[in-house]
Amino acid sequence: MEKLLNYEILFFGGKGGVGKSTSSSAFALTAAEKGKRTLLVSTDPAHNLSDLFDTDIGDKRKQLTENLWGMEISSEKESKRYINQVKDNLKGLVKSHMAEEVNRQIDMAAVSPGAEEAALFDKLVQIVLEEKEHFDIIVFDTAPTGHTVRLLSLPEMMEAWIEGMLKRRQSINENYSQWLNDGEPVDDPIYRVLMNRKDRFSEARKVLINNKRTAYIYVLIPEKLPVAETKRALQMLEQAKLKVDTLIVNKCLPEHAGDSMFIEKRKKQERSYIQQIKEEFPNQKKIFLPLLEEDITSRKALGDIKEEYLFPSLRV
Repeated sequence: MEKLLNYEILFFGGKGGVGKSTSSSAFALTAAEKGKRTLLVSTDPAHNLSDLFDTDIGDKRKQLTENLWGMEISSEKESKRYINQVKDNLKGLVKSHMAEEVNRQIDMAAVSPGAEEAALFDKLVQIVLEEKEHFDIIVFDTAPTGHTVRLLSLPEMMEAWIEGMLKRRQSINENYSQWLNDGEPVDDPIYRVLMNRKDRFSEARKVLINNKRTAYIYVLIPEKLPVAETKRALQMLEQAKLKVDTLIVNKCLPEHAGDSMFIEKRKKQERSYIQQIKEEFPNQKKIFLPLLEEDITSRKALGDIKEEYLFPSLRV
């Protein structure tokens, strides 16, 4: 996993409860201690980072340790900010008698399915394009699988959607220019706004699909549902040209767990899922981590286990 320190951006994903926040935080802490200026960003509504580092982090950069900063993105706040930004962009572009109705339609759109994801995506683009200038590594602790897959698939969809809007807008402008009989291009501020967004999405997408700069790490545990969900997620991400580099197989029973009938049965079941993971994900590097005696609930506990991520003691 030490090779992951060479990437600029890393996304940690997986089913809820498998150890995404612990894994991303331990990695970020390690990167910071190796001298990398590191930003750890949570897009998970649960926001476990504040609990792990025992401080309120919030949606602004906050220094947690030497070389490590944290940020917890609120989807609700981002949605409001996003909607207000849309309204601001439309000021001066919409006739005054239409402004109230347009704003009402925008407010209705704010509570429609996918609105929060669009707002989060906008924030993700901002972080990817702007914060990378200040940090060596940006680590994303993402929301549970389905939410994250949709979020990371948005660049391609949004770019295509805006491309369609630009073509329609261009056609309208050309017709309007002909109607004026002067043939001169029409200055269209809406077209400029759309082009600006298209360029930003395009630039962000180039970063996200660049497997020399960006890595995707999936965390799972050796059980039926997480394995099946991981398989589906990897297929969906691959369709969006996003390749998962590494799997962290968390909470594996250690050999010293005991030999009671209960433990032996669990071990037998676990071995079959570990074998399935090896067979079904041949192209991903795998890190197997043991089930610990206690939960990781503090900065100190993170420090105690972080070396496991670089030099795993478990061999399966």
